[in-house]
Amino acid sequence: MIVVNVNTVKPDDRPQVSLKTLFSEESIAGGKVKFGTIVIPPKARVPLHGEGAHDQDEYSIVIKGAIQTGSGGKEYLISAGDATLIPAGEAHWAYNSGDVDCEIVWVLVER
Repeated sequence: MIVVNVNTVKPDDRPQVSLKTLFSEESIAGGKVKFGTIVIPPKARVPLHGEGAHDQDEYSIVIKGAIQTGSGGKEYLISAGDATLIPAGEAHWAYNSGDVDCEIVWVLVER
């Protein structure tokens, strides 16, 4: 077992948000897995402009707050307790229009 305390991990270099990769494993069931957290403060957007996409399926669960998001050409409001799946290659964005941080746990899985 490997134990990592989220409070001791330095955030990745991203503007406006605190993105932390807690684990990055190369060969789990023949694929690649990354696991981490992101805190999106009020009025912050990811990415800053446009949409982003990646080669992995993205599984997320909102732990605190809420976020407006767009994925696959549709818009959503997701909040604490909601879990999402964004398929690999699907363009998406997120914006915190609220007044509290939105905290999300995410997993990227490449098959």
